[in-house]
This record gives sequence, C-alpha cells and structure tokens, in this order.
Amino acid sequence: MAPPAAKKPAAPKPAAPATAYYANCAAARAAGAAPLYRGEPGYRSGLDRDNDGVACE
Repeated sequence: MAPPAAKKPAAPKPAAPATAYYANCAAARAAGAAPLYRGEPGYRSGLDRDNDGVACE
C-alpha cells in the first residue's frame, strides 16, 4: 500500500507593496486590492467617496 500523498500548504496571498498607489478604483480592482481600508497601503481619501474608511467599495 502506498503512503498517502502529502498535501502542499496553500500559498499565502501576496501582500500589497508598502507603498501602493492606485490612480483610481478601476486600477485598485484590477490589481485585486479593492476594497481598500484606511491604514492599508494604497488607501487614500480621494478614493473614499463617503469618507467611511473604505475606498473602492
């Protein structure tokens, strides 16, 4: 009887660069970064229309 195959651990999600900049929400979505939360790389108030701390919702 063959030993059970070892499962590979899931690859971690790549982290956003420490200094990310998205020109607009379409760019953030294309990069897989949206939504952006206040304090995260790439967040800026210009992308947060309602100033609730979540940009590109």
